Amino acid sequence: MYKTQMEAAKKGILTKEMRSVAKAEFIDEKILIERVAKGEIAIPANKNHKTLMAKAVGKGMSTKINVNLGISKDCPDVDKELEKVKVAIEMKADAIMDLSSFGKTEEFRRKLIETSTAMVGTVPVYDAIGFYDKELKDIKVEEFLDVVRKHGQDGVDFVTIHAGLNREAVELFKRNKRITNIVSRGGSLMYAWMELNNAENPFYEKFDELLDICEEYDITLSLGDALRSGCLNDATDACQVKELITLGELTKRAWERNVQVIIEGPGHMAIDEIEANVKLEKKLCHGAPFYVLGPLVTDIAPGYDHITSAIGGAIAAAAGVDFLCYVTPAEHLRLPNLDDMKEGIIATRIAAHAADIAKKIPKSIDWDNRMAKYRAEINWEGMFSEAIDEEKARRYRKESSPEHEDTCTMCGKMCSMRTMKKIMSGEDLTILK
Repeated sequence: MYKTQMEAAKKGILTKEMRSVAKAEFIDEKILIERVAKGEIAIPANKNHKTLMAKAVGKGMSTKINVNLGISKDCPDVDKELEKVKVAIEMKADAIMDLSSFGKTEEFRRKLIETSTAMVGTVPVYDAIGFYDKELKDIKVEEFLDVVRKHGQDGVDFVTIHAGLNREAVELFKRNKRITNIVSRGGSLMYAWMELNNAENPFYEKFDELLDICEEYDITLSLGDALRSGCLNDATDACQVKELITLGELTKRAWERNVQVIIEGPGHMAIDEIEANVKLEKKLCHGAPFYVLGPLVTDIAPGYDHITSAIGGAIAAAAGVDFLCYVTPAEHLRLPNLDDMKEGIIATRIAAHAADIAKKIPKSIDWDNRMAKYRAEINWEGMFSEAIDEEKARRYRKESSPEHEDTCTMCGKMCSMRTMKKIMSGEDLTILK
């Protein structure tokens, strides 16, 4: 009857995934169908991902967050990464991206998909070198496509493909010098392959064959920003904008084949450029959902980049970004451990929620109102239950116990909440006793 969520929407069919999304997002089913049909909303849901609890990314939806995980040559422990997956899902991550680049990548990917209720994404070019056990330059065009097909068979919901880095973009990049050149890992690999083989980007050249694969498994294309900015100086330059124009053209081609699309964006960027970049993406890419890493609003904070990212992410999402990729304190330094991952998730969830309030996403401010009510009542258990990180809130309270239960060790009996509660209920107020 239909191959993809987009095809179903164009035919006016409400899939079970759409029904679930409509209920979770408090959106009218007809409006949801219209927006999926237009490409303004994507529901990444590979037919082979049986454990998936479908989520939607796009116009009018709550801002989603992604967590990057995966094994590497220096950290190849599959079980350790699977423990991170478990915790990430418990912490309400909407998507897990498997960025594995070495070792038992297929084993990790399959176990991830078997257990993950969250959307699963991958960057197939990372896996190609290990999958074929050959140097990058020796991988054939058809082999790149075969890796995508393998990921589709395994149940991957969305794939990052750097198809916008074509020969024209490469020549433009060479004419426009940057401080950090190409910082996208997948983008740098594709650039290297193209230079070493003096050839066109295989994903650009064979884009129709890529769409065949995506349509077969209903894989959402996350069109990667190979030329994203890796420092504030390089943001919104000719390279970045040229690639974005190409991504907009590829988006139209994908939609004609009923393949859903998400557009990836920067990167590192000064605060005053963020809103303009969001508007530019929405215009050039025809309203397709926008997915950003950060943006990181300063380059000088290694060890604190979950904060620089959350600042930029909140501004970007409030301006219309639909999907935030988390950044951890370990960004630019090492593979994040479990604690790094937790901090990154919390920071990104705060950014997403703050933006949802600004975007007037239904029910989003209700959470804050419940917390405010418990604070006014000095109801500690209520406050803990609503805290985005309940364990940390309880620990801080326990580590510094006040003399009086209806206070904390900062204000003591001068607590404004305590004062107002007593006075407004007609009670006497004592501070010195």
